[in-house]
Amino acid sequence: MASNDSETGRRPLIGLTTYLEQAKTGVWDVPAAFLPKVYFEAITRAGGSVVLLPPQPVDEAVVDRILDAVDGLILTGGKDVDAARYGQVAHPSNDVPRTDRDDLEFALLQRAIERDIPFFGICRGLQVLNVLRGGTLIQHLPEAIGSDRYNAGGGVFTPNAVATVAGSRLAQIVGEQVTVQSYHHQALDEVGEGLTVSARGDDDIVQAVDVDGMTFGIAVQWHPEESRDDLRLFDALVEAARDHAESRQVRA
Repeated sequence: MASNDSETGRRPLIGLTTYLEQAKTGVWDVPAAFLPKVYFEAITRAGGSVVLLPPQPVDEAVVDRILDAVDGLILTGGKDVDAARYGQVAHPSNDVPRTDRDDLEFALLQRAIERDIPFFGICRGLQVLNVLRGGTLIQHLPEAIGSDRYNAGGGVFTPNAVATVAGSRLAQIVGEQVTVQSYHHQALDEVGEGLTVSARGDDDIVQAVDVDGMTFGIAVQWHPEESRDDLRLFDALVEAARDHAESRQVRA
């Protein structure tokens, strides 16, 4: 259930990473940062406020300045992670690497984990997390499972049943099983260090992980923003971000 707090000043601020792609609007055809509305609409409906984080040059000081300003972080969906990041040659089906986005998201996530800033990874966000922690990816799922069940193409999301792992933070939020909206052709292979699998599909494909040691660190392979009547994961993130913001005020 979304927050009833109408005092905008008390809404935690959630940073969401964005795409940087060629985009057309009116007479303009330019590189632009953008994010589908469903992502930030889910956060605002859950009681948070949103700031968008486009790919940009980063160093430790820049990353910390960004994280100082937000109470929670979401790594959103998008292009495939550069296969070189996990020591493999890219599959022919892979997207052209977007190293600008990889650079920002890997740096932000590393520091968010170190600083215990509430984190939620969506689709690509799960894959970034896994590679950051030394894991690898199945580069093209149809070859591994013999099916396009996770990626119908053409912007059509496909429903898939996911079973959560008892005792996981994810299970506490969504229960034992949930039907999710999928759009991905890659998935986790070797699971990275410090990550605990919290959900799998009926084909044993990893569908979610909890980040060990974080107050709130969850990443899922599906697109919860497309399940518009189910805000539970966004509610949980916003609640964790609110607690984080309050703890900052106490320390200050």
